[in-house]
Amino acid sequence: MKNKTTVLKFAVIILTALNGFSQNVNWISSTEKQPWKTKEVIKLNEFSASTPVHIEILIDKKQQTIDGWGGCFNELGWQALNTLPIKERNKVIKEFFDPKEGLKYNLCRMPIGANDYSFNWYSLNETEGDFDMKNFNIERDKTILIPYIKAALKYRPDLKIWASPWSPPTWMKTNKHYANKPNTFNDLTEENAVKTGDQFIQKKEYLSAYALYLSKFVQAYQKEGINVFAVHFQNEPYTYNQWPNSSWTAPAMRDFVSGYLGPKFTKDKIPAQIWFSIINSRDLEVFETVLSNPNVRKYISGVGVQYEELDVVDIIGKKYPELNLMQTETPCGDGNFSWNDAESTFGTIKSYLDKGVKSYMYWNMILDSTGESSWGSKQNAQVVINKMTKKVTYTPEFYIFKHLSYFVTPGATKLEIKGLTDDSLAFVTPEGKIVLVTVNSSYKAKNLKVKMGSKHFEVHLPAYSFNTVTL
Repeated sequence: MKNKTTVLKFAVIILTALNGFSQNVNWISSTEKQPWKTKEVIKLNEFSASTPVHIEILIDKKQQTIDGWGGCFNELGWQALNTLPIKERNKVIKEFFDPKEGLKYNLCRMPIGANDYSFNWYSLNETEGDFDMKNFNIERDKTILIPYIKAALKYRPDLKIWASPWSPPTWMKTNKHYANKPNTFNDLTEENAVKTGDQFIQKKEYLSAYALYLSKFVQAYQKEGINVFAVHFQNEPYTYNQWPNSSWTAPAMRDFVSGYLGPKFTKDKIPAQIWFSIINSRDLEVFETVLSNPNVRKYISGVGVQYEELDVVDIIGKKYPELNLMQTETPCGDGNFSWNDAESTFGTIKSYLDKGVKSYMYWNMILDSTGESSWGSKQNAQVVINKMTKKVTYTPEFYIFKHLSYFVTPGATKLEIKGLTDDSLAFVTPEGKIVLVTVNSSYKAKNLKVKMGSKHFEVHLPAYSFNTVTL
């Protein structure tokens, strides 16, 4: 009864706001050559049954509440950023994290040890057989990742940080190597490749030591003034690549959480949540093997999925509604930084939000103009810095995120849309503002007619444009 009353009150508030509105609709539009331009004010009119519309925002049909938006703090991003004069560097950081402008990021990721956008391989304890973690340290992070994160915290003190390892220390792995795929960018041999199965040594002393390793990580960062909100205990356990990673089977992950990581975090009173994440598998059985176990679920707060899980993420959400859902990494691109990439990113964001995720993560926030990792791949970024000329470029993917995250702040609620909805998302903010984000992927301008309650408006969308309309 309480939920029904809440929904009814919400609908009355929004309808009252619409009926009493000043009849104006604000509009921001971006094209590749003219990003983030304030357009003419749009007239809001009374709707009649004879008025044709393309989409209707169902203001009384609430869906999930949005937790936030973010990207990942990576070493190569900080390196590129530090080629700039300090004033320009702060300007870029502000564009990502100031809560009143730019992307307003509130929920960001960091690696535990090396990832593919670190300078090179490292972990927080490479001392063979150190099960008691006597040699655990974050000294390298104090010179790179921690200054990067603290630069963001100056603008966003309430920034939530979540962390994930790409690989545990090499001595904990069956092949004693950070990678599982041989490549010219590493020294792994074919005979030591690990294509499937558990790369982590499944013995009690190793599992206990790794739980301790992750516990000490959270505590070490606390001492540096950085509170880790959540630990997602393995990045992409089903990846076969030349950079740092570690393959795990579902039964092994289940047993690690229930028998080691969960109890250790509880014993040590670790404030960070544990997430079953970051899972790059579309096999529902992988999720069921882990999440159906009550001894796992009592420790798990959420599920993080990559871009492979679109077929299963809504099933997971319906079966385990108590667990939060996050899209942990948008598709990475190939270093082109193009408008087409941004259009594709919007499609992925829409697909996952339509399936119920509550937060969405970009990958590399900042890179140099090559987009190249330390292991030879090229990927996209939202800000690109030419280290020679010091030119800073805000890419189309920066702006497609801004069209969402600038307006759709934490606590906003996604609204159902009906009609021609492939290119549109709608939300209501905690302040009661209606937000419509719509993309025109056509080479022609087009009219979009929108109905909301007893009102409607029409907006003339430029060709190849991102648009946010707010009431």
